[in-house]
Amino acid sequence: MAKLYFYYSSMNAGKSTNLLQASFNYRERGMQTMLWTAAIDTRYRAGVVTSRIGLEAEADIFAPDTDLRAAIEARHRAGPLACVLIDEAQFLTRDQVLALCGLCDELDIPVLAYGLRTDFQGELFEGSRYLLALADTLSEIKAVCECGRKATMNLRVDGEGRPVREGDQTEIGGNDRYVALCRRHFMAAMRG
Repeated sequence: MAKLYFYYSSMNAGKSTNLLQASFNYRERGMQTMLWTAAIDTRYRAGVVTSRIGLEAEADIFAPDTDLRAAIEARHRAGPLACVLIDEAQFLTRDQVLALCGLCDELDIPVLAYGLRTDFQGELFEGSRYLLALADTLSEIKAVCECGRKATMNLRVDGEGRPVREGDQTEIGGNDRYVALCRRHFMAAMRG
């Protein structure tokens, strides 16, 4: 029976690199995969999963109103999918996560979702909340804090590198806007 996997971490842990490697492994053996990435992530070219180390692959784009199940079923009918891989899974909605559960349970298609667990204030994203609750397998991908410990938090910083403590949950950015920290250093930065 297919499973829903959630691979989560802080920023800069290699989630997209891992996704691209997994897809490559399937394709190398002649199996078809379907990649998805969030429309809201505008850091790179639309419809491309891009890793910081330069790997990339074409992907479909999802937004909050995307019917993932219908799109994946249509693609599966055209040629059987061995796996569905989703980058930026924190941006999934509750209904989309439920649809992914249905793909695993009813169509026997494994789904590998990669995303952040928490935002810059330590709050769960909607997609992450439901993936943590419903995924068959949870796997943390390790990132490293400036102190050498495991980084689990994402500190948002301004143009001067100062901590940002308020704002919208989502602000797209990379190393220029976010720093991966251990909880201790994150909490110290948030206290000021």
